[in-house]
Amino acid sequence: MSTTQDPLIIAGKPYHSRLLVGTGKYKDFDQTRQAIEASGAQIVTVAIRRVNIGQHAGEPSLLEYLPPSRYTLLPNTAGCYTADDAVRTLRLARELLDGHDLVKLEVLGDSHTLFPNMPETLKAAETLVKEGFKVMVYCTDDPIQARILEDIGCVAVMPLASLIGSGMGILNPWNLRLIIDQARVPIVVDAGVGTASDAAIAMELGCDAVLMNTAIAAANDPVLMASAMKKGIEAGREAFRAGRMPKKLYSASPSSPMTGLIQQKTA
Repeated sequence: MSTTQDPLIIAGKPYHSRLLVGTGKYKDFDQTRQAIEASGAQIVTVAIRRVNIGQHAGEPSLLEYLPPSRYTLLPNTAGCYTADDAVRTLRLARELLDGHDLVKLEVLGDSHTLFPNMPETLKAAETLVKEGFKVMVYCTDDPIQARILEDIGCVAVMPLASLIGSGMGILNPWNLRLIIDQARVPIVVDAGVGTASDAAIAMELGCDAVLMNTAIAAANDPVLMASAMKKGIEAGREAFRAGRMPKKLYSASPSSPMTGLIQQKTA
């Protein structure tokens, strides 16, 4: 089935790509543009505290390379450690982007692990939803916290696969399945993906999408890796929809049937 017949729905809007990408850590804006084009992504996340989208007059703006007319920008709160800082950052983003309300919330616990601070995340999510933001939220892979965020009104829940920038892949697939099975909003793996097979596994588990940055930007060839990630996402989604065969212990089944074989004549 084509991606146009199997869209990702975020806040009521359909997208044909289930790969969301970040814009940090590239050598320049031109490489950023090339990698994102190769990824096929339509939703592009932007760290308001680190990337110029107009708040620094006279400096090159990312919007010159990734125009909002072509991409859905997803302002994020990378670098925020309190709910107040995160809310203030996204209010600035809404002002800079003419009322744009789809945002990614992340409130970090410390600068060493970049693990989510869930009490502050919950506090910020409540405020932002009340102010009319459509919140996609980075969180732990805790099914209870994920359900609370959904109940608050977040439009997508984004549990980590492993630590941001670690490239360790999915360390707890069981928790992800618990989150997926109870969810009524899209579940987007955010953080920890290292290569295309990690992305494919996330999709095979039933995740609705994957968001990544370092896995592409830190590759030896970011543009080629972006292309590989696109294929991994598509293959994983198709495998999920197809439904894999059951695993069987000590119950081998030949690929070719044994019935109807041509019998060898005996003398």
